[in-house]
Amino acid sequence: MRKITFKLISRFHEKYITTGILLILLLFAYGIIGSHFIMGLNFIDSLYYSVVTMATVGYGDYIPVTGIQKIFATTLALGGVGLLAYVFNVILTNFQEKMGEYSKGARKMRAIQNMDNYYVLCGYGRVGKVVLKELNQRKQNVIIFEKDSKMTENLVEDETIVVINKDATEDDLIAKVAGENCRSVIISTGSDVTNLFIVLTIRETNPDAWIVSRASKLENIARLRKAGADKIVSPEIIGGKDLYLESAKPHLLRLTVQHTSDEIFDEFKIIAKHGCTLENIDYHIPGIETPLNREIKTMNINDGKRYKKYLNSNKDAKEALDNLYKSVNNVHSHLISGPDRNTFEKLIKDLEKQEKIIGKNLTNEKIMEITKKINKER
Repeated sequence: MRKITFKLISRFHEKYITTGILLILLLFAYGIIGSHFIMGLNFIDSLYYSVVTMATVGYGDYIPVTGIQKIFATTLALGGVGLLAYVFNVILTNFQEKMGEYSKGARKMRAIQNMDNYYVLCGYGRVGKVVLKELNQRKQNVIIFEKDSKMTENLVEDETIVVINKDATEDDLIAKVAGENCRSVIISTGSDVTNLFIVLTIRETNPDAWIVSRASKLENIARLRKAGADKIVSPEIIGGKDLYLESAKPHLLRLTVQHTSDEIFDEFKIIAKHGCTLENIDYHIPGIETPLNREIKTMNINDGKRYKKYLNSNKDAKEALDNLYKSVNNVHSHLISGPDRNTFEKLIKDLEKQEKIIGKNLTNEKIMEITKKINKER
């Protein structure tokens, strides 16, 4: 019952404080007039009697005798108790709310300050939820801006997720968090006007920030690009996953390699060692430009161990994989996401000790020419 009462009281707006004070003044005026005409007191004594009766002090120096005097004193006392309690509760509740909001906000800011290499996601609607799912699968730190608290009430905040229920267009906090520790800003609200304003706000103070914005209407893509968005994605063309991949582009590496299926786990250990995620694998069939694509999306070494164990215990699967590798002359490309370019450089050096690296960020057309050449040399 206490929780329900507090919940109802906490919904009061500041205007109810003003209303309560006004009612107290009206009751005080009622007390003064009644004290003068009903109790027969002068103006000073009327002020005094009204105050002590409303406050239920009752010193007993003025005692109502007649019936109407008793009714007047009773209504004045009950009205005073009720209104004073009402105003006090509203003021106390508002004070508690403000202190709670301040304390909660301080905790969020400390959590943000302790975060490294995080993503900022503006808008937690239909598209934003898909983006967050992709980020969570890669164990990324995320700061979410969503003004509608009901949209995020089921989100569990921890050291990797901070939810800020504010309008990103009305607060300069978005510009502050989009600083050097921010890997990318993903703007996924359903309003192109809102997205445009957020882009302008961030770009004004963070010229180097990598910004990916959603565009609900294709005609607004050019406007968002002029405002400073690095990438503009239309959900009508591609979905939330692509929003993530576009936002990670400064940290994506497509590495074309050549090795046998027996070296898969050794390669995966190196990728996991550097904290990178193997997004997918493209198998390049000689003479065909479009590769066969296989989604992997993992950075957990235990996934690699399970896969190795599965191949060792399933001869048919191992044989099928061996045949696939033979059909592409062991040439395939890995799409790898990682923290930064320095990590990629270290990753490539380690992989060069393990396997043959044909090239990085090659186009399918270029890889097709290479596979044709390798096929002729066989």
